[in-house]
Amino acid sequence: MQFPSVSLRLSLTSVAAAATLAVAALAPQVARAEATLVIEADTGKVLQAENATFPWHPASVTKIMTAYVTLKAVKEGRLRLDTVLTVSPEAAGQSPSKMGFKAGTQVTVENALTMMMVKSANDMAAVLAEGVGGSIDGFSAMMNSNAQRLGMTQTHYVNPNGLPADEQVTSARDLAILARAVIRDLPEYEYFMHIPAMKFGRRITPNYNKLIGRYPGADGFKTGFICASGYNLVASATRNNKRLIAVVLGSTSGHARAVKAAQLLEAGFGNGSGGLTWLKPALGTVDAMPPIDAAPPNLRDEMCGPKRKRQGPMSDEDAVASSEASSSAALSFFAGGLQPPTLRPEDMIAAAAAPVEPVIVYTGPKKTGAELIAANAAEEARQTPKAKPKKGTKTAAKKPDAAEKKDAKATAEAKPAAKPAAPKHAAAKPDAAAKPAAKPDAAKPAAAAKPAAKPATAASAPTKPKPAKPATTGEAKPAATTPRS
Repeated sequence: MQFPSVSLRLSLTSVAAAATLAVAALAPQVARAEATLVIEADTGKVLQAENATFPWHPASVTKIMTAYVTLKAVKEGRLRLDTVLTVSPEAAGQSPSKMGFKAGTQVTVENALTMMMVKSANDMAAVLAEGVGGSIDGFSAMMNSNAQRLGMTQTHYVNPNGLPADEQVTSARDLAILARAVIRDLPEYEYFMHIPAMKFGRRITPNYNKLIGRYPGADGFKTGFICASGYNLVASATRNNKRLIAVVLGSTSGHARAVKAAQLLEAGFGNGSGGLTWLKPALGTVDAMPPIDAAPPNLRDEMCGPKRKRQGPMSDEDAVASSEASSSAALSFFAGGLQPPTLRPEDMIAAAAAPVEPVIVYTGPKKTGAELIAANAAEEARQTPKAKPKKGTKTAAKKPDAAEKKDAKATAEAKPAAKPAAPKHAAAKPDAAAKPAAKPDAAKPAAAAKPAAKPATAASAPTKPKPAKPATTGEAKPAATTPRS
């Protein structure tokens, strides 16, 4: 009768030992692992979690909070979407990714939000921060205040764009809480979270979130990357009136994070192998998840080390590059908004995004109708490169330019010599004899007549036709030969 209890005690001891080893093994390995989380948007119920409460650097998913604070100010009437903001020198000096506008450029709140959420423009995040909070530090304080109010206990912000900062941290749990707040508090402005593409002049920028236009039902949120964090993504999708939020932190590439998010969402909707329905009651809600007290991992060596192709400080992708469809069948399904039952998440992300009309963005005050068309056309013209002539044409075009300059110089040099040149050709010898002939002119006028007659005879003589030619061929030659003398 004692054997079952002994066996039970041994089993419990083994389980406890295994759990202790698992916890001990977690700390050194978490820096190399992803943090992932899937929840139901309306209830906050956790469907799957891995390292979800481990601190992480947010990178550009920070901009979700920047958009949240800005749009809350719009909703509360403290500014409007058509309010015009000015790019400050500090905003213009932000690191890429950015629009690159010069200080003094004006942009509406609506356009700044679109550029920030689609292109992940760091300068536009700074413009919004200064417009709403008076300064980047003032706005960061507003971000932190909202984070505390929402229950984001592991989050701290120091800038509005996610550029590298050791103190800027969050977690998958906190980002899911923020995504729920956007859906709950700002439904009328949520479209900023899933704009598929934007157009500024000739430049068309697709949303860095590869699920938009590829994963059926995808409807938000934002991507991010810095070397320390790896590739981050907060994504959401809706099917059959059920909306899920997936968070992936620390992925190895923009493509890999999108595939992982699609896999998590598929499993959450019950389309993955085995589904996650049976796990739902066991994991509680996102707000109740206990945080882990630790330092965020630094993935710099893995993401940007010498063994990996170097990324920029805020190069938010490899995701800008357009991908080709894996098959024409996949394309036809996406164009129709349908999901082929056998299409895997890898195939969905590999497919080309569904064709869309990009949102036109511009600088200056709000424009609509003909004004918007004109502004877009003007920006297109400004960005259009001048046609380069062919090699032969280019060389031929440059020679006359150089010759014209040379001719102009020659003409300028020739002008001072123009007056003396005429008398020299007309009577070169008499000029030389003019001074000695001055005295005889007064004393012997008859004698002076003979030397004067000789040049006339010489000028008309057929034996010297050459001196007459320079007078009719132009005076560039004497000027050109001036350096010789």
